[in-house]
Amino acid sequence: MLDRRTLLLGVAALVIGPRGGLAAPFKLDPKYEPQRVFYRSYPAGTIVVDTGNHFLFFVDDPPFAVRYGVGVGRAGLSLKGSAVVGRKAEWPFWRPTDAMISRSPKYARYANGVPGGPNNPLGARALYLYRDGEDTMYRIHGTNQPSSIGQSVSNGCIRMINDQVIQLYDRVPVGTPVLVL
Repeated sequence: MLDRRTLLLGVAALVIGPRGGLAAPFKLDPKYEPQRVFYRSYPAGTIVVDTGNHFLFFVDDPPFAVRYGVGVGRAGLSLKGSAVVGRKAEWPFWRPTDAMISRSPKYARYANGVPGGPNNPLGARALYLYRDGEDTMYRIHGTNQPSSIGQSVSNGCIRMINDQVIQLYDRVPVGTPVLVL
């Protein structure tokens, strides 16, 4: 029996159900599709995450930015303030933090980690957020749960559609400033 898997195709996804058959395809709400928008005057190369509205802005040509829809942390679990992209990874390894396991023991089964790939919760790419040279344990990453975009359901990380996080990953270097509102 196959477990639940997602194949991403642009902003739509085919979901393979628990018995191996196709489930209804996922379609991203159009307001969360990437859009070029007029945005406040942040310096070029800055990432701004508006957690309340579920948007990530990449300021690429002030006063314009590319706006992406994101999923964010549940109440009380989101990073706030400034950080920088301290590391980047393709198809990253994931291990739940000890705090995640304490809050929700269901994560204990992943204590040894999950290798990169389509079943990994971090998706296709991850941008690791650092403060003062230390890993905050928060990430901007892809997701194997595209329906979480526009929701506040994560353990604090910022989730993006895999194709979209790949676009962002390719455009931002280590050292990119990030502001989480």
